[in-house]
Amino acid sequence: MNLAIIIPVYNEQENLPELTRRLTAACETMEGIDWRVIFVNDGSTDESWRMLGESHAADARFCVVDLSRNFGHQAAISAGMMHADADAVVVMDADLQDPPEVIPDLVAAWREGAQIVLAERRTRQERGLRRVGFELFHRLFKWISDFPVAPRTGVFGLLNRQAAEAFRSLPETNRFFPGLRSWIGFDQRIVHYDRADRAAGRPKQTLRRLVRYASDGIFSFSHKPLHLMTGAGVLISGFGFVLGMVFLVKRLLGVEQAQMGFTTLIVVVTFIGGIQLMSLGLLGQYLSRVYDEVKRRPIYIVRQRLGVPGSAESQTTEESAGP
Repeated sequence: MNLAIIIPVYNEQENLPELTRRLTAACETMEGIDWRVIFVNDGSTDESWRMLGESHAADARFCVVDLSRNFGHQAAISAGMMHADADAVVVMDADLQDPPEVIPDLVAAWREGAQIVLAERRTRQERGLRRVGFELFHRLFKWISDFPVAPRTGVFGLLNRQAAEAFRSLPETNRFFPGLRSWIGFDQRIVHYDRADRAAGRPKQTLRRLVRYASDGIFSFSHKPLHLMTGAGVLISGFGFVLGMVFLVKRLLGVEQAQMGFTTLIVVVTFIGGIQLMSLGLLGQYLSRVYDEVKRRPIYIVRQRLGVPGSAESQTTEESAGP
């Protein structure tokens, strides 16, 4: 059996030495597994690229796919998946919050028959605003998603060959890996672990990128925002119709009615205008994603590879970058 471990890397020079050491130690404990690591350098501007090249020179099992620029975390995962020709594929982050020591547990579940193994967090070490944001997103996504996605799971997990091929067949540009992984189905099992804090350095996912990531998850796997805006429009229209009928009946019956003041008028107009703008904004979110899909630009462009052959998809991607 052979195993490919996909790790997106963006400015992780502080963590790479410890990561490669722990990966080697963890993978060497698995008997009968021919493993390799596919690092995807996602346009790093620090010493990550040089260090990855040194790791490959020292051990050919550490392979590298170098992207032409920073395409983002999800695009880097997709690049690794396209280059992973293995019986099973593990996806994890490079900041050591996903412990390499959990990989043997994922492989053990796969050997027992699981086609997809999800690494579910028992605990996590983030604090402050990031922790609150993560918790709110998972609760919101659980309620709003049209398709069930396992809670407290990220990209860390394993896919067997059949599941990995199904994932590679998905053509989306705006990708939310945990949702797509659950959408393809197959026999899914869970391995619990404790998520550690970053070993070194600062988080590379900025607040803006996290919000974009959360938006991709919500708008790619839920129609409820559209339904909610439709429902709000129906309720407001119904309320306005009933209120108009009440005023009409009072006038026909000659009942004295109170005049609506300037403040009331401003509040009503502002409220309805706000609902309309929110509705247009939601439509814009969905429409922008349709626009991205229609353009059919490649998700990533490969600059060079170390120790990993190119796939048919990646060759097409590289040719598209030519003059």
